[in-house]
Amino acid sequence: MKMITLVANHIGVDTYLWLREAVGFKKLTRTQAVKALKNSLYVVAAYADDRIVGMGRIVGDGAVICYIQDLMIHPDYQKAGVGSKIIENLIAFVESIREDDTEMMLDLMCAKGREAFYEAHGFISRPNESLGPGMIRYLKERRA
Repeated sequence: MKMITLVANHIGVDTYLWLREAVGFKKLTRTQAVKALKNSLYVVAAYADDRIVGMGRIVGDGAVICYIQDLMIHPDYQKAGVGSKIIENLIAFVESIREDDTEMMLDLMCAKGREAFYEAHGFISRPNESLGPGMIRYLKERRA
């Protein structure tokens, strides 16, 4: 396994779109991709030599709640520790912006079958005894 280097807040739109395609994420328009990267609180990319092999973003308000978004590892580098390196970096970033003596929520939407990975990094599954299920609504067509 090649040495993995993390680079913060420096990923091009073409690279982001290429990685999304490589892992089978939904296709975005270029405008969506530009806006997504620009409006992120933090973006970290993992490189093996000069090749991007993974990335993740933090989105949110930076005070009460943040979300891990687009945690993507190129298929050639999955199950090699790259995802753990990225998620720990994302968690450290959120800890660095959390106000002293406060609690902040760090949420994510987990792909089916990936629960154990996130649980190994301290996340809890929903629903449970005290939390209901996470929910989503896709906005696609304009309503009259």
